[in-house]
Amino acid sequence: MLKLPFLKKEKKSAELEIKPEEIQLADIIAPSSVAIKQNYLQLGERLCKSFFVFSYPRYLSTGWLSPAINLNYPLDISLHIHPIDSGQILRQLRRKLTEIQAEIIDREEKGLIRDPTLETAHQDIEKLRDDLQTARERVFRLGLYLTIYGDTQTELRRIETTLRSIFESRLIYLKPTLLREREGFVSTCPYGLDRILVHTPMNTAPLSSIFPFVSPDLSANEGILYGLNQHNNSLVLFDRFTLENANSVTFAKAGAGKSYALKLEVLRSLMQGVDAIILDPENEYEFLADAVGGSFFRISLTSPTHINPFDLPPVGEDEKPGDVLRTNIINLVGLLRIMLGGLTPREDAIVDRALTETYAARDITPETDPATWPEKIPLMSDLETVLSGMEGTESLVQRLRKFTTGSYAGFFNQPSNISMDKNLVVFGLRDMEEELRPMAMFIILRYIWNTVRTEMKKRILLIDEAWWIMQTEDGASFLYGICKRARKYWLGVSTITQDVSDFMKSDYGKPIITNSSLQLLMKQSPATIDVLQKTFNLTDEEKYLLLECAVGEGIFIAGTKRVALKVVASYAEDQIITTSPKEVLKARRAKKRLKAE
Repeated sequence: MLKLPFLKKEKKSAELEIKPEEIQLADIIAPSSVAIKQNYLQLGERLCKSFFVFSYPRYLSTGWLSPAINLNYPLDISLHIHPIDSGQILRQLRRKLTEIQAEIIDREEKGLIRDPTLETAHQDIEKLRDDLQTARERVFRLGLYLTIYGDTQTELRRIETTLRSIFESRLIYLKPTLLREREGFVSTCPYGLDRILVHTPMNTAPLSSIFPFVSPDLSANEGILYGLNQHNNSLVLFDRFTLENANSVTFAKAGAGKSYALKLEVLRSLMQGVDAIILDPENEYEFLADAVGGSFFRISLTSPTHINPFDLPPVGEDEKPGDVLRTNIINLVGLLRIMLGGLTPREDAIVDRALTETYAARDITPETDPATWPEKIPLMSDLETVLSGMEGTESLVQRLRKFTTGSYAGFFNQPSNISMDKNLVVFGLRDMEEELRPMAMFIILRYIWNTVRTEMKKRILLIDEAWWIMQTEDGASFLYGICKRARKYWLGVSTITQDVSDFMKSDYGKPIITNSSLQLLMKQSPATIDVLQKTFNLTDEEKYLLLECAVGEGIFIAGTKRVALKVVASYAEDQIITTSPKEVLKARRAKKRLKAE
Protein backbone atom coordinates (compact mmCIF):
# COMPACT_ATOMS: atom_id res chain seq x y z
CA MET A 1 0.00 0.00 0.00
CA LEU A 2 1.28 3.46 -0.93
CA LYS A 3 1.69 5.81 2.05
CA LEU A 4 0.83 9.45 1.51
CA PRO A 5 2.05 11.23 4.65
CA PHE A 6 1.48 14.68 3.17
CA LEU A 7 -2.27 14.04 3.14
CA LYS A 8 -2.26 13.53 6.91
CA LYS A 9 -0.47 16.83 7.39
CA GLU A 10 -3.05 18.62 5.26
CA LYS A 11 -5.86 17.08 7.28
CA LYS A 12 -4.21 18.18 10.54
CA SER A 13 -3.75 21.75 9.32
CA ALA A 14 -7.38 21.84 8.16
CA GLU A 15 -8.47 20.86 11.64
CA LEU A 16 -6.40 23.71 13.07
CA GLU A 17 -7.96 26.24 10.71
CA ILE A 18 -11.56 25.58 11.76
CA LYS A 19 -10.79 25.67 15.51
CA PRO A 20 -12.83 28.57 17.05
CA GLU A 21 -10.89 31.48 18.53
CA GLU A 22 -10.99 32.20 22.25
CA ILE A 23 -13.38 34.99 23.30
CA GLN A 24 -11.55 37.95 24.83
CA LEU A 25 -12.85 40.55 27.28
CA ALA A 26 -12.89 43.14 24.50
CA ASP A 27 -15.29 40.95 22.51
CA ILE A 28 -17.77 41.01 25.39
CA ILE A 29 -17.76 44.71 26.20
CA ALA A 30 -17.34 46.08 22.68
CA PRO A 31 -20.50 47.28 20.86
CA SER A 32 -21.75 45.25 17.93
CA SER A 33 -20.97 48.16 15.60
CA VAL A 34 -19.65 51.73 15.63
CA ALA A 35 -20.92 54.37 13.20
CA ILE A 36 -19.35 57.85 13.23
CA LYS A 37 -21.82 60.53 12.18
CA GLN A 38 -21.37 64.27 11.80
CA ASN A 39 -22.85 65.28 15.18
CA TYR A 40 -23.14 62.00 17.10
CA LEU A 41 -21.68 58.54 17.47
CA GLN A 42 -23.69 55.33 17.17
CA LEU A 43 -22.50 52.48 19.39
CA GLY A 44 -24.61 49.47 18.53
CA GLU A 45 -28.17 50.69 19.11
CA ARG A 46 -27.20 53.54 21.43
CA LEU A 47 -26.33 57.08 20.39
CA CYS A 48 -23.85 59.37 22.09
CA LYS A 49 -22.81 62.98 21.64
CA SER A 50 -19.83 64.83 23.09
CA PHE A 51 -19.34 68.47 24.15
CA PHE A 52 -16.54 70.69 25.41
CA VAL A 53 -16.70 73.75 27.65
CA PHE A 54 -15.12 76.79 25.99
CA SER A 55 -16.17 79.74 28.17
CA TYR A 56 -16.34 80.41 31.93
CA PRO A 57 -17.50 83.44 33.95
CA ARG A 58 -15.16 85.57 36.04
CA TYR A 59 -16.27 83.84 39.28
CA LEU A 60 -17.18 80.18 39.83
CA SER A 61 -19.19 79.01 42.84
CA THR A 62 -18.20 75.89 44.80
CA GLY A 63 -19.69 72.65 43.50
CA TRP A 64 -21.12 74.23 40.32
CA LEU A 65 -20.60 70.93 38.46
CA SER A 66 -22.74 68.93 40.94
CA PRO A 67 -26.12 69.62 39.24
CA ALA A 68 -24.80 68.08 36.03
CA ILE A 69 -23.35 65.07 37.85
CA ASN A 70 -26.64 64.49 39.68
CA LEU A 71 -28.73 64.38 36.50
CA ASN A 72 -30.83 61.24 36.08
CA TYR A 73 -29.25 60.58 32.69
CA PRO A 74 -26.21 58.47 31.79
CA LEU A 75 -23.34 60.92 31.46
CA ASP A 76 -19.55 60.77 31.13
CA ILE A 77 -17.53 63.76 32.35
CA SER A 78 -13.80 64.06 31.86
CA LEU A 79 -11.49 66.65 33.45
CA HIS A 80 -8.08 67.08 31.85
CA ILE A 81 -5.87 69.30 33.99
CA HIS A 82 -2.42 70.24 32.67
CA PRO A 83 -0.06 72.28 34.90
CA ILE A 84 1.73 75.28 33.39
CA ASP A 85 5.14 76.56 34.43
CA SER A 86 4.66 79.57 36.74
CA GLY A 87 7.68 81.38 35.28
CA GLN A 88 6.17 81.28 31.80
CA ILE A 89 2.84 82.58 33.11
CA LEU A 90 4.56 85.42 35.04
CA ARG A 91 6.31 86.57 31.86
CA GLN A 92 3.01 86.57 29.97
CA LEU A 93 1.26 88.43 32.77
CA ARG A 94 4.02 91.03 32.92
CA ARG A 95 3.72 91.63 29.20
CA LYS A 96 -0.09 91.76 29.37
CA LEU A 97 0.04 94.11 32.35
CA THR A 98 2.32 96.46 30.46
CA GLU A 99 -0.10 96.52 27.50
CA ILE A 100 -3.11 97.29 29.72
CA GLN A 101 -1.26 100.03 31.63
CA ALA A 102 -0.16 101.60 28.37
CA GLU A 103 -3.74 101.56 27.07
CA ILE A 104 -5.08 103.10 30.29
CA ILE A 105 -2.45 105.90 30.16
CA ASP A 106 -3.19 106.49 26.47
CA ARG A 107 -6.91 106.88 27.17
CA GLU A 108 -6.19 109.32 30.02
CA GLU A 109 -3.95 111.47 27.77
CA LYS A 110 -6.68 111.60 25.11
CA GLY A 111 -9.22 112.67 27.74
CA LEU A 112 -11.42 109.62 27.25
CA ILE A 113 -13.62 108.32 30.05
CA ARG A 114 -12.24 105.41 32.02
CA ASP A 115 -12.91 101.85 30.81
CA PRO A 116 -14.10 99.60 33.71
CA THR A 117 -13.14 96.51 31.74
CA LEU A 118 -9.49 97.56 31.53
CA GLU A 119 -9.35 98.50 35.21
CA THR A 120 -10.89 95.18 36.28
CA ALA A 121 -8.45 93.25 34.09
CA HIS A 122 -5.55 95.28 35.56
CA GLN A 123 -6.65 94.45 39.13
CA ASP A 124 -7.14 90.74 38.38
CA ILE A 125 -3.72 90.41 36.72
CA GLU A 126 -2.02 92.26 39.56
CA LYS A 127 -3.61 89.98 42.16
CA LEU A 128 -2.83 86.80 40.21
CA ARG A 129 0.78 87.88 39.67
CA ASP A 130 1.22 88.51 43.40
CA ASP A 131 -0.29 85.12 44.26
CA LEU A 132 1.94 83.33 41.74
CA GLN A 133 5.07 85.04 42.98
CA THR A 134 4.29 84.04 46.58
CA ALA A 135 3.39 80.48 45.53
CA ARG A 136 -0.19 80.82 46.83
CA GLU A 137 -1.57 80.01 43.37
CA ARG A 138 -0.64 77.95 40.36
CA VAL A 139 -2.01 78.05 36.84
CA PHE A 140 -3.34 75.09 34.88
CA ARG A 141 -4.90 74.40 31.51
CA LEU A 142 -8.32 72.82 32.00
CA GLY A 143 -10.18 70.77 29.43
CA LEU A 144 -13.73 69.80 30.44
CA TYR A 145 -15.52 67.34 28.14
CA LEU A 146 -18.92 65.63 28.44
CA THR A 147 -20.60 62.75 26.61
CA ILE A 148 -24.34 62.10 26.79
CA TYR A 149 -26.23 58.97 25.75
CA GLY A 150 -29.68 58.29 24.34
CA ASP A 151 -31.71 55.87 22.25
CA THR A 152 -32.83 58.45 19.69
CA GLN A 153 -31.67 61.81 18.39
CA THR A 154 -34.75 63.38 19.99
CA GLU A 155 -33.66 62.11 23.39
CA LEU A 156 -30.14 63.42 22.80
CA ARG A 157 -31.53 66.87 22.00
CA ARG A 158 -33.68 66.84 25.15
CA ILE A 159 -30.71 65.95 27.35
CA GLU A 160 -28.57 68.55 25.57
CA THR A 161 -31.19 71.23 26.29
CA THR A 162 -31.25 70.29 29.99
CA LEU A 163 -27.45 70.31 30.14
CA ARG A 164 -27.18 73.69 28.44
CA SER A 165 -29.75 75.23 30.77
CA ILE A 166 -27.74 74.04 33.81
CA PHE A 167 -24.46 75.45 32.54
CA GLU A 168 -25.69 78.61 30.82
CA SER A 169 -27.56 79.67 33.96
CA ARG A 170 -24.05 79.91 35.47
CA LEU A 171 -22.62 81.68 32.37
CA ILE A 172 -20.74 78.55 31.32
CA TYR A 173 -21.05 77.66 27.63
CA LEU A 174 -20.77 74.37 25.73
CA LYS A 175 -20.10 73.43 22.14
CA PRO A 176 -20.61 70.04 20.49
CA THR A 177 -17.56 68.29 19.02
CA LEU A 178 -18.85 68.49 15.46
CA LEU A 179 -16.91 66.29 12.99
CA ARG A 180 -14.78 65.13 15.93
CA GLU A 181 -17.23 62.81 17.67
CA ARG A 182 -14.73 59.96 17.83
CA GLU A 183 -12.12 62.16 19.51
CA GLY A 184 -14.76 63.55 21.90
CA PHE A 185 -15.86 60.05 22.93
CA VAL A 186 -12.27 58.88 23.49
CA SER A 187 -11.51 62.00 25.55
CA THR A 188 -14.34 61.18 27.99
CA CYS A 189 -13.37 57.51 28.32
CA PRO A 190 -11.10 56.51 31.25
CA TYR A 191 -7.98 56.38 29.07
CA GLY A 192 -6.48 59.69 30.21
CA LEU A 193 -6.28 60.78 26.56
CA ASP A 194 -7.10 64.37 25.59
CA ARG A 195 -7.98 64.34 21.89
CA ILE A 196 -10.00 67.59 21.84
CA LEU A 197 -7.30 69.90 23.25
CA VAL A 198 -9.68 72.77 24.00
CA HIS A 199 -8.19 74.28 27.15
CA THR A 200 -8.93 77.24 29.40
CA PRO A 201 -6.22 78.76 31.63
CA MET A 202 -7.36 78.61 35.25
CA ASN A 203 -5.62 79.27 38.56
CA THR A 204 -5.95 77.10 41.68
CA ALA A 205 -8.90 78.87 43.39
CA PRO A 206 -11.48 78.57 40.57
CA LEU A 207 -10.11 75.17 39.59
CA SER A 208 -10.87 73.84 43.08
CA SER A 209 -14.52 74.83 42.62
CA ILE A 210 -14.83 72.32 39.78
CA PHE A 211 -14.13 69.42 42.12
CA PRO A 212 -17.38 67.43 41.68
CA PHE A 213 -17.34 65.11 44.66
CA VAL A 214 -19.01 67.43 47.13
CA SER A 215 -20.33 65.25 49.96
CA PRO A 216 -23.26 66.52 52.01
CA ASP A 217 -22.10 67.41 55.47
CA LEU A 218 -24.00 67.89 58.73
CA SER A 219 -21.26 68.61 61.21
CA ALA A 220 -21.86 71.59 63.48
CA ASN A 221 -19.96 73.09 66.40
CA GLU A 222 -22.79 72.30 68.82
CA GLY A 223 -25.56 69.78 69.22
CA ILE A 224 -25.57 66.01 69.69
CA LEU A 225 -24.18 63.09 67.73
CA TYR A 226 -26.87 61.46 65.59
CA GLY A 227 -24.57 58.98 63.87
CA LEU A 228 -22.06 58.53 61.06
CA ASN A 229 -22.37 60.13 57.64
CA GLN A 230 -22.10 57.15 55.29
CA HIS A 231 -21.05 59.40 52.40
CA ASN A 232 -17.70 60.27 53.97
CA ASN A 233 -17.66 58.67 57.47
CA SER A 234 -17.81 62.09 59.13
CA LEU A 235 -19.81 62.68 62.30
CA VAL A 236 -23.37 63.97 62.04
CA LEU A 237 -23.37 66.55 64.84
CA PHE A 238 -26.45 68.69 64.87
CA ASP A 239 -28.60 70.87 67.09
CA ARG A 240 -32.23 70.61 66.06
CA PHE A 241 -33.06 73.85 67.87
CA THR A 242 -30.98 75.83 65.35
CA LEU A 243 -33.52 75.17 62.58
CA GLU A 244 -36.61 77.28 61.90
CA ASN A 245 -38.45 74.79 64.12
CA ALA A 246 -37.21 71.88 66.23
CA ASN A 247 -39.89 69.37 65.16
CA SER A 248 -38.99 66.03 63.63
CA VAL A 249 -40.76 63.08 62.01
CA THR A 250 -39.43 59.52 61.88
CA PHE A 251 -40.76 56.83 59.54
CA ALA A 252 -39.56 53.23 59.58
CA LYS A 253 -40.94 49.71 59.49
CA ALA A 254 -41.01 47.60 62.66
CA GLY A 255 -37.54 46.51 63.72
CA ALA A 256 -35.69 49.09 61.62
CA GLY A 257 -34.22 50.82 64.69
CA LYS A 258 -36.37 53.95 64.95
CA SER A 259 -37.02 53.66 68.70
CA TYR A 260 -33.34 52.92 69.27
CA ALA A 261 -32.34 56.05 67.35
CA LEU A 262 -34.83 58.27 69.17
CA LYS A 263 -33.86 56.88 72.59
CA LEU A 264 -30.27 57.72 71.76
CA GLU A 265 -31.26 61.25 70.80
CA VAL A 266 -33.18 61.68 74.07
CA LEU A 267 -30.30 60.31 76.15
CA ARG A 268 -27.74 62.59 74.53
CA SER A 269 -30.08 65.59 74.67
CA LEU A 270 -30.48 65.07 78.42
CA MET A 271 -26.70 65.39 78.71
CA GLN A 272 -26.99 68.77 76.99
CA GLY A 273 -29.57 69.98 79.51
CA VAL A 274 -32.62 69.43 77.27
CA ASP A 275 -35.67 67.97 79.04
CA ALA A 276 -37.70 65.20 77.39
CA ILE A 277 -41.33 64.10 77.64
CA ILE A 278 -42.33 60.80 76.02
CA LEU A 279 -45.64 59.17 75.10
CA ASP A 280 -44.73 55.48 75.14
CA PRO A 281 -47.38 53.03 73.81
CA GLU A 282 -45.32 49.92 74.61
CA ASN A 283 -43.58 50.87 77.92
CA GLU A 284 -40.20 50.43 76.21
CA TYR A 285 -38.79 53.70 77.59
CA GLU A 286 -39.21 52.61 81.23
CA PHE A 287 -35.64 51.35 81.59
CA LEU A 288 -34.32 54.61 80.13
CA ALA A 289 -36.36 56.61 82.65
CA ASP A 290 -35.02 54.51 85.53
CA ALA A 291 -31.43 54.81 84.28
CA VAL A 292 -31.44 58.62 84.19
CA GLY A 293 -33.56 59.18 87.30
CA GLY A 294 -36.67 60.24 85.41
CA SER A 295 -40.36 59.65 86.07
CA PHE A 296 -42.34 56.79 84.54
CA PHE A 297 -46.14 56.88 84.82
CA ARG A 298 -48.14 53.78 83.95
CA ILE A 299 -51.43 54.85 82.40
CA SER A 300 -54.31 52.37 82.68
CA LEU A 301 -57.82 52.08 84.11
CA THR A 302 -56.48 50.58 87.33
CA SER A 303 -53.33 52.66 87.64
CA PRO A 304 -52.90 55.01 90.62
CA THR A 305 -51.71 57.66 88.16
CA HIS A 306 -54.50 60.02 87.11
CA ILE A 307 -54.85 63.04 84.81
CA ASN A 308 -57.96 65.19 85.02
CA PRO A 309 -59.15 66.26 81.54
CA PHE A 310 -60.58 69.47 83.07
CA ASP A 311 -57.19 70.79 84.26
CA LEU A 312 -56.48 74.38 83.22
CA PRO A 313 -53.07 75.86 82.38
CA PRO A 314 -51.73 78.83 84.33
CA VAL A 315 -52.62 82.14 82.69
CA GLY A 316 -49.54 83.87 81.29
CA GLU A 317 -48.71 87.53 81.72
CA ASP A 318 -49.60 88.28 78.10
CA GLU A 319 -52.79 86.15 78.11
CA LYS A 320 -56.37 86.91 79.03
CA PRO A 321 -58.18 84.50 81.42
CA GLY A 322 -61.19 84.37 79.11
CA ASP A 323 -59.05 83.28 76.12
CA VAL A 324 -57.34 80.53 78.12
CA LEU A 325 -60.65 79.22 79.45
CA ARG A 326 -62.30 79.32 76.03
CA THR A 327 -59.42 77.49 74.34
CA ASN A 328 -59.53 74.80 76.98
CA ILE A 329 -63.28 74.32 76.48
CA ILE A 330 -62.82 74.00 72.70
CA ASN A 331 -60.18 71.30 73.24
CA LEU A 332 -62.48 69.51 75.70
CA VAL A 333 -65.26 69.45 73.10
CA GLY A 334 -62.81 67.70 70.75
CA LEU A 335 -61.95 65.17 73.47
CA LEU A 336 -65.63 64.45 74.16
CA ARG A 337 -66.24 63.88 70.44
CA ILE A 338 -63.68 61.06 70.66
CA MET A 339 -65.00 59.71 73.97
CA LEU A 340 -68.68 59.74 73.01
CA GLY A 341 -68.22 58.37 69.50
CA GLY A 342 -68.98 61.64 67.73
CA LEU A 343 -71.43 64.49 68.30
CA THR A 344 -74.24 65.87 66.19
CA PRO A 345 -74.24 69.66 65.61
CA ARG A 346 -76.95 70.01 68.26
CA GLU A 347 -75.04 67.86 70.77
CA ASP A 348 -71.88 69.81 70.00
CA ALA A 349 -73.57 73.08 70.98
CA ILE A 350 -75.06 71.51 74.12
CA VAL A 351 -71.67 70.12 75.23
CA ASP A 352 -70.00 73.48 74.63
CA ARG A 353 -72.58 75.25 76.84
CA ALA A 354 -72.48 72.49 79.47
CA LEU A 355 -68.69 72.76 79.80
CA THR A 356 -68.93 76.53 80.33
CA GLU A 357 -71.56 75.98 83.04
CA THR A 358 -69.48 73.20 84.64
CA TYR A 359 -66.56 75.57 85.13
CA ALA A 360 -68.87 78.39 86.20
CA ALA A 361 -70.43 76.12 88.83
CA ARG A 362 -66.97 75.90 90.40
CA ASP A 363 -66.54 79.68 90.17
CA ILE A 364 -64.14 79.46 87.25
CA THR A 365 -65.06 82.29 84.89
CA PRO A 366 -63.15 84.99 82.96
CA GLU A 367 -64.00 87.43 85.75
CA THR A 368 -62.58 85.38 88.66
CA ASP A 369 -58.94 85.40 89.73
CA PRO A 370 -56.99 82.75 87.71
CA ALA A 371 -54.75 82.14 90.71
CA THR A 372 -57.70 80.46 92.45
CA TRP A 373 -58.60 78.17 89.54
CA PRO A 374 -56.34 75.19 90.41
CA GLU A 375 -58.15 74.66 93.72
CA LYS A 376 -61.59 74.44 92.06
CA ILE A 377 -61.04 72.24 88.98
CA PRO A 378 -64.20 70.17 88.19
CA LEU A 379 -64.33 66.47 87.31
CA MET A 380 -66.13 64.52 84.59
CA SER A 381 -68.94 63.75 87.06
CA ASP A 382 -69.57 67.49 87.42
CA LEU A 383 -70.18 67.67 83.68
CA GLU A 384 -72.63 64.77 83.98
CA THR A 385 -74.51 66.64 86.71
CA VAL A 386 -74.81 69.74 84.55
CA LEU A 387 -75.92 67.73 81.50
CA SER A 388 -78.54 65.92 83.58
CA GLY A 389 -80.20 69.24 84.35
CA MET A 390 -80.45 70.25 80.68
CA GLU A 391 -83.17 69.27 78.19
CA GLY A 392 -82.54 66.79 75.40
CA THR A 393 -79.32 65.39 76.89
CA GLU A 394 -80.45 61.86 77.77
CA SER A 395 -78.25 60.24 75.08
CA LEU A 396 -75.23 62.30 76.11
CA VAL A 397 -75.66 61.44 79.79
CA GLN A 398 -75.99 57.73 79.05
CA ARG A 399 -72.84 57.69 76.93
CA LEU A 400 -70.93 59.75 79.48
CA ARG A 401 -71.80 57.55 82.47
CA LYS A 402 -69.30 54.83 81.61
CA PHE A 403 -66.60 57.50 82.09
CA THR A 404 -68.02 58.80 85.37
CA THR A 405 -69.46 55.80 87.19
CA GLY A 406 -68.78 52.93 84.81
CA SER A 407 -65.68 50.83 84.11
CA TYR A 408 -63.72 53.78 82.69
CA ALA A 409 -64.22 56.07 85.70
CA GLY A 410 -60.94 55.00 87.31
CA PHE A 411 -58.97 57.03 84.79
CA PHE A 412 -61.34 59.67 83.42
CA ASN A 413 -63.04 60.86 86.62
CA GLN A 414 -60.15 61.49 88.99
CA PRO A 415 -58.14 64.59 89.96
CA SER A 416 -54.58 64.81 88.62
CA ASN A 417 -51.89 63.45 90.92
CA ILE A 418 -48.68 63.54 88.86
CA SER A 419 -45.66 65.82 88.86
CA MET A 420 -43.50 66.67 85.85
CA ASP A 421 -40.54 68.16 87.68
CA LYS A 422 -38.01 65.55 86.43
CA ASN A 423 -35.82 66.06 83.35
CA LEU A 424 -37.30 62.95 81.72
CA VAL A 425 -40.99 62.10 82.05
CA VAL A 426 -42.45 59.01 80.35
CA PHE A 427 -46.14 58.10 80.06
CA GLY A 428 -46.48 54.35 79.48
CA LEU A 429 -49.70 53.39 77.68
CA ARG A 430 -49.16 49.67 77.10
CA ASP A 431 -51.71 48.60 79.72
CA MET A 432 -54.43 50.94 78.46
CA GLU A 433 -57.15 49.25 76.41
CA GLU A 434 -56.70 49.82 72.68
CA GLU A 435 -60.07 51.50 72.19
CA LEU A 436 -59.22 53.98 74.96
CA ARG A 437 -55.66 54.63 73.85
CA PRO A 438 -56.46 57.53 71.44
CA MET A 439 -58.48 59.23 74.22
CA ALA A 440 -55.71 58.68 76.78
CA MET A 441 -53.09 60.09 74.38
CA PHE A 442 -55.29 63.15 73.75
CA ILE A 443 -55.69 63.79 77.51
CA ILE A 444 -51.97 63.32 78.17
CA LEU A 445 -51.04 65.60 75.27
CA ARG A 446 -53.35 68.32 76.63
CA TYR A 447 -51.77 67.98 80.08
CA ILE A 448 -48.25 68.12 78.59
CA TRP A 449 -49.13 71.17 76.50
CA ASN A 450 -50.47 72.98 79.56
CA THR A 451 -47.21 72.19 81.38
CA VAL A 452 -45.07 73.36 78.47
CA ARG A 453 -46.90 76.67 78.35
CA THR A 454 -46.30 77.19 82.07
CA GLU A 455 -42.50 77.50 81.84
CA MET A 456 -40.42 78.19 78.74
CA LYS A 457 -37.62 75.64 78.70
CA LYS A 458 -35.78 73.69 76.03
CA ARG A 459 -37.72 70.43 75.72
CA ILE A 460 -38.34 67.50 73.40
CA LEU A 461 -41.80 65.92 73.19
CA LEU A 462 -41.54 62.43 71.72
CA ILE A 463 -44.75 60.78 70.51
CA ASP A 464 -44.10 57.14 69.62
CA GLU A 465 -46.62 55.35 67.37
CA ALA A 466 -48.28 58.67 66.59
CA TRP A 467 -50.77 56.98 64.27
CA TRP A 468 -52.82 56.13 67.40
CA ILE A 469 -53.75 59.76 67.96
CA MET A 470 -53.93 60.40 64.20
CA GLN A 471 -56.87 57.96 63.96
CA THR A 472 -59.31 60.69 64.95
CA GLU A 473 -59.64 64.09 63.32
CA ASP A 474 -59.73 65.94 66.65
CA GLY A 475 -56.62 64.14 67.90
CA ALA A 476 -54.74 64.81 64.67
CA SER A 477 -55.85 68.46 64.71
CA PHE A 478 -54.61 68.90 68.29
CA LEU A 479 -51.24 67.30 67.48
CA TYR A 480 -50.87 69.56 64.43
CA GLY A 481 -51.67 72.58 66.61
CA ILE A 482 -48.87 71.61 69.02
CA CYS A 483 -46.40 71.13 66.14
CA LYS A 484 -47.30 74.54 64.73
CA ARG A 485 -46.98 76.42 68.04
CA ALA A 486 -44.14 74.41 69.66
CA ARG A 487 -41.39 76.75 68.44
CA LYS A 488 -42.75 79.65 70.51
CA TYR A 489 -42.32 77.59 73.68
CA TRP A 490 -38.84 76.20 72.85
CA LEU A 491 -40.32 72.75 72.25
CA GLY A 492 -39.33 70.21 69.63
CA VAL A 493 -42.02 67.63 68.78
CA SER A 494 -40.72 64.23 67.60
CA THR A 495 -43.39 62.21 65.80
CA ILE A 496 -42.66 58.52 65.20
CA THR A 497 -44.73 56.04 63.22
CA GLN A 498 -44.30 52.79 61.35
CA ASP A 499 -46.55 53.29 58.35
CA VAL A 500 -46.43 56.50 56.35
CA SER A 501 -49.61 55.45 54.51
CA ASP A 502 -51.66 55.43 57.74
CA PHE A 503 -50.12 58.74 58.74
CA MET A 504 -50.88 60.37 55.39
CA LYS A 505 -54.53 59.26 55.43
CA SER A 506 -55.20 62.08 57.88
CA ASP A 507 -55.70 65.57 56.50
CA TYR A 508 -53.14 66.72 59.07
CA GLY A 509 -50.42 64.20 58.12
CA LYS A 510 -48.85 66.29 55.37
CA PRO A 511 -49.02 69.58 57.36
CA ILE A 512 -47.29 67.91 60.34
CA ILE A 513 -44.47 66.78 58.03
CA THR A 514 -44.29 70.25 56.49
CA ASN A 515 -43.95 71.78 59.96
CA SER A 516 -41.08 69.43 60.87
CA SER A 517 -37.65 70.64 59.76
CA LEU A 518 -35.98 67.37 60.75
CA GLN A 519 -36.82 64.02 59.16
CA LEU A 520 -35.36 60.57 59.75
CA LEU A 521 -36.29 57.88 57.24
CA MET A 522 -35.16 54.32 57.95
CA LYS A 523 -35.78 50.93 56.36
CA GLN A 524 -39.11 50.84 54.55
CA SER A 525 -41.52 48.25 53.21
CA PRO A 526 -41.91 47.98 49.40
CA ALA A 527 -45.66 48.54 49.91
CA THR A 528 -45.14 52.07 51.26
CA ILE A 529 -41.92 53.22 49.60
CA ASP A 530 -43.69 54.93 46.68
CA VAL A 531 -45.80 57.06 49.06
CA LEU A 532 -42.65 57.96 50.99
CA GLN A 533 -40.76 58.83 47.81
CA LYS A 534 -43.52 61.17 46.70
CA THR A 535 -43.92 62.75 50.14
CA PHE A 536 -40.21 63.51 50.65
CA ASN A 537 -39.18 63.95 46.98
CA LEU A 538 -36.67 61.11 47.19
CA THR A 539 -34.47 60.18 44.26
CA ASP A 540 -34.53 56.60 42.95
CA GLU A 541 -31.14 56.02 44.60
CA GLU A 542 -32.52 57.13 47.98
CA LYS A 543 -35.60 54.99 47.44
CA TYR A 544 -33.54 51.83 46.89
CA LEU A 545 -31.30 52.77 49.83
CA LEU A 546 -34.34 52.74 52.15
CA LEU A 547 -35.42 49.36 50.80
CA GLU A 548 -32.03 47.70 51.23
CA CYS A 549 -30.41 49.45 54.20
CA ALA A 550 -29.53 47.59 57.38
CA VAL A 551 -31.04 48.09 60.83
CA GLY A 552 -30.04 51.48 62.25
CA GLU A 553 -29.37 53.03 58.84
CA GLY A 554 -31.40 55.51 56.83
CA ILE A 555 -31.59 59.05 55.48
CA PHE A 556 -31.26 62.03 57.82
CA ILE A 557 -32.82 65.24 56.47
CA ALA A 558 -32.20 68.57 58.19
CA GLY A 559 -33.71 71.50 56.34
CA THR A 560 -32.35 71.33 52.79
CA LYS A 561 -29.46 68.99 53.65
CA ARG A 562 -29.70 65.23 53.63
CA VAL A 563 -27.18 62.48 54.35
CA ALA A 564 -27.14 58.71 54.55
CA LEU A 565 -26.93 58.04 58.28
CA LYS A 566 -25.81 55.11 60.42
CA VAL A 567 -26.85 55.31 64.07
CA VAL A 568 -24.01 54.40 66.43
CA ALA A 569 -23.97 54.08 70.22
CA SER A 570 -21.39 53.31 72.86
CA TYR A 571 -21.60 50.11 74.88
CA ALA A 572 -22.99 51.94 77.92
CA GLU A 573 -25.61 53.74 75.82
CA ASP A 574 -26.59 50.48 74.12
CA GLN A 575 -27.22 48.79 77.47
CA ILE A 576 -29.64 51.57 78.41
CA ILE A 577 -31.55 52.01 75.16
CA THR A 578 -31.53 48.58 73.52
CA THR A 579 -34.86 47.33 72.21
CA SER A 580 -33.66 43.79 71.49
CA PRO A 581 -36.06 41.38 73.30
CA LYS A 582 -33.10 39.23 74.38
CA GLU A 583 -31.24 42.17 75.93
CA VAL A 584 -34.41 43.62 77.47
CA LEU A 585 -35.20 40.29 79.15
CA LYS A 586 -31.64 40.07 80.46
CA ALA A 587 -31.89 43.60 81.91
CA ARG A 588 -35.23 42.80 83.59
CA ARG A 589 -33.82 39.69 85.22
CA ALA A 590 -30.82 41.65 86.48
CA LYS A 591 -33.16 44.30 87.90
CA LYS A 592 -35.21 41.64 89.74
CA ARG A 593 -32.04 40.14 91.21
CA LEU A 594 -30.92 43.56 92.48
CA LYS A 595 -34.31 44.13 94.12
CA ALA A 596 -34.21 40.68 95.73
CA GLU A 597 -30.77 41.35 97.16
